[in-house]
Amino acid sequence: MPMAYRVDRDSRVVVAAGYGIITDDDVFGYQHEVWSRPDVAGFNELIDMTRATEIAVPSTGRVRDLAALSAAMDGTAIRSRMAIVAPDDLAFGLGRMYQSYRELNPLSTREVGVFRTTEQALAFLGMEHALVLPDLP
Repeated sequence: MPMAYRVDRDSRVVVAAGYGIITDDDVFGYQHEVWSRPDVAGFNELIDMTRATEIAVPSTGRVRDLAALSAAMDGTAIRSRMAIVAPDDLAFGLGRMYQSYRELNPLSTREVGVFRTTEQALAFLGMEHALVLPDLP
């Protein structure tokens, strides 16, 4: 799976990274695997797409589907933030689309930001130190 993640319990953040070619199955699989875990409820999230070489999304409708699934998996009482690092134009555009769908969904309790640099993403998350990216298993 080209999506890898690690849980930083001290900082209360899930750090994920995309590697190589990222498919629809990779992204939905990551969403289900991580955010169905009760031990990360309310954690912030950093998704780093700087190592992704291609994003193979079958349609923009799948971005809407992912946003709806993500919003449905949000906890109702805990607000959190998600920062997407997307230096590539396609990843940035898809991230902004995802952000818009999340903002329009009344179930969403997560604020999403899309950034070109890791520094901007960390500032959005209120992090004063760098986070270690996960390696592929």
